[in-house]
Amino acid sequence: MKLIIISGLSGSGKSVALHSLEDLNYYCTDNLPVALLPAFTENTSNANEKYYDHVAVGIDARNNPDDLKNFSTTVKKLKAQKVHCEIIFVEAEDEILIKRFSETRRKHPLSSSKMSLPDAIKTERALLEPIAMEADIRIDTSHTNVHQLRDIIRERIHGKEEDTLALLFESFAFKNGIPKNADYVFDARCLPNPHWVQHLRPLTGNDEPVRDFLDNQAMAGAMYEDIKDFIEKWIPFFEAENRSYLTVAIGCTGGRHRSVYLASKLAAEFSNQRDNVQLRHREL
Repeated sequence: MKLIIISGLSGSGKSVALHSLEDLNYYCTDNLPVALLPAFTENTSNANEKYYDHVAVGIDARNNPDDLKNFSTTVKKLKAQKVHCEIIFVEAEDEILIKRFSETRRKHPLSSSKMSLPDAIKTERALLEPIAMEADIRIDTSHTNVHQLRDIIRERIHGKEEDTLALLFESFAFKNGIPKNADYVFDARCLPNPHWVQHLRPLTGNDEPVRDFLDNQAMAGAMYEDIKDFIEKWIPFFEAENRSYLTVAIGCTGGRHRSVYLASKLAAEFSNQRDNVQLRHREL
């Protein structure tokens, strides 16, 4: 049985993530108490029913605070019982969450007449920190819409081969923040910028004229080789630790030219070496 635990901040999209797994034929249960997780897992794994092969549960801050503090111990017990368990934590910036609640007029589950919305978000973040620290994937939806989040879940979870390390190359713009799920972050802002070449400005790193421009820059070639050699060296150590995911984030100023070029080129190279390589351009 494969078990995926979905958790995260209210308003960040954790319900969307759980529904996405349901669409991928996972048996899903929301708002499960952490204390019941071992019994739930034992029951479903022993049921000998095919629709329990892939199970997802949602866990949120409405749990007993003491149970949330002991989340790490609970997960270690599950893994000791040979349960294939992965944890996804969905989050967003406080300002974004406040805006989302104000626009939808939804009530935060922890807010009350004695606790303001900003304080409720702060409290929830602290309560869920034990889960966030154990997460295999942390997804920041501050700059992600519902459809993009569904795509991320499908690519990262459904597109992953069992028991293999999923390698993701992600381009991004530093001006919009560093991806929180990144294991390694590389800065391409020192490379010559196609943005300042008038006919290249409206294009992206996926377009041939931009690729040709950067292919002719010695610095771009040197950075590509250095990153490639670094990742090739360290992947075996991640695999030796039974890591399921490795995210390499490459950023530039706008996230459209240099970072896209490098991420795409690296993904193409590693796709020739491995079966489970993924590519995402956050700003495109």
